[in-house]
Amino acid sequence: MSELVSVCVFCGSSPGIRPAYGAAADALGALMAEAGIRLVYGGGNVGLMGRVADAVMKNGGEAVGVIPRFLMEREVGHSALTEIHVVDSMHERKAMMAKLSDGFAILPGGIGTLEEMFEVWTWRQLGLHPKPCAVLNVEGYYDRMAGFLDHMVTEGFLQPGHRAALEVAATPQDLLAAMRLRPAPVRPNGLAKT
Repeated sequence: MSELVSVCVFCGSSPGIRPAYGAAADALGALMAEAGIRLVYGGGNVGLMGRVADAVMKNGGEAVGVIPRFLMEREVGHSALTEIHVVDSMHERKAMMAKLSDGFAILPGGIGTLEEMFEVWTWRQLGLHPKPCAVLNVEGYYDRMAGFLDHMVTEGFLQPGHRAALEVAATPQDLLAAMRLRPAPVRPNGLAKT
């Protein structure tokens, strides 16, 4: 089993329309705190981002935010975190979050969440890191995306091994369990085995 010291959570800066989304963020944050897993995330105090950070902090855990200066200036930065890093760009934000994390968890969110997920998953496919990537599929939020990814495999644009590297879990407990599985082995040339 791989040790998860810090997990980066990508999720919406909006709460979504279903109460289940916020409840899942609360549950994941509480579980992470109880397991001693430090949260690394985008540093916001709004939407699901704020919910997961608040849950971690409320339950005695550590939360590290990484936020670009322009968002901090809009007063969307969380003011009660263990650490907050204010950076100059979105690129710097993503690079720092990835460096600080042992794995990536994806909750419901919009295009920013998807962009972050696809980037770290692509990095894993390319062998740039062996860190687990897992989606929390709250009330089937990611069902259509998972179906499309399976379609990509069928059509020959995504290898089955690369598809399997993106875990999909129904509960926060299952998500953390999936992330604790052994990361993909990395070939000497840096490319992940399929």
